[in-house]
Amino acid sequence: MNDRKRSLTLEQKKNLIGWGFLLPAALLICWMSFYPMIQAFILSLKSGIGVNLKFNGIRNYARILRDPTFKQTLFNTFFYLVIQVPVMLILALALASMLNNKDLKFKGVFRTAIFLPCATSLVSYSMIFRAMFANDGLINTILKKIGAAPVGWFSNAWTARIIIVIALIWRWTGYNMVFYLSGLQNIEYSIYEAARIDGANPIQSFFKITVPLLKPTILLTAIMSTNGTLQLFDESINLTKGGPGKSTMTLSHYIYNTSFVQTPKFGYAAAMSIIILIMVAILAVIQMKVGDKR
Repeated sequence: MNDRKRSLTLEQKKNLIGWGFLLPAALLICWMSFYPMIQAFILSLKSGIGVNLKFNGIRNYARILRDPTFKQTLFNTFFYLVIQVPVMLILALALASMLNNKDLKFKGVFRTAIFLPCATSLVSYSMIFRAMFANDGLINTILKKIGAAPVGWFSNAWTARIIIVIALIWRWTGYNMVFYLSGLQNIEYSIYEAARIDGANPIQSFFKITVPLLKPTILLTAIMSTNGTLQLFDESINLTKGGPGKSTMTLSHYIYNTSFVQTPKFGYAAAMSIIILIMVAILAVIQMKVGDKR
């Protein structure tokens, strides 16, 4: 035993120490993340309630292909993803670039004001948006004052979807802006000064310096935003309640209804959650391949 200890190289000792620190966190992740995922997959292969759960193979997955509500919620979720995520990330990057200007006064005030929506309670801000876009709310009052016809924002599928997109952009833009600001702090300001001396204008500096150097951060925020949007729940249930009809309901909202609002179908809900997991993994791999050439 002593001979074995003496035979360990310095690199091996460092690896053992590293694994010693990592092991508790790794075990916790396996217990809190991977074990529930495995149990969810096993549950997705069953049907019934409680002790009456019976193995039914892939019938739950076959049912998904025939479920019109699943197709509707899938369309709604990807609509939010395709519209909201690019707009939010571009706006966050533009705001971060402007607020990184060392000559700008009151930068702290502007940064705090843009980040504050992220700290707002999900239920509270949903109630605010519902009040603003109500039939007698602030937006319709303004429309009346300028001579335009009021709009039934929550009674039309497309306007209701647009409200959710606006709400998501308002809430999460500041969150992503903080990531970009952090990345910009690590870019030497002398690089921009050298580019300006060489004749580069602000737009050229943005696309030739800022965007390439922030590519890892942009990739990170894109993956997180995609993951969050595919699991979108609060806005659907609190802001529009999935209506009108099911035209704004998201996948997570439908899974919740399938599990707890309607007659419980935990196996079918688990199958839909596995589908979301697969979509998140596929989109993350695509984004990694496109955004990280390594």
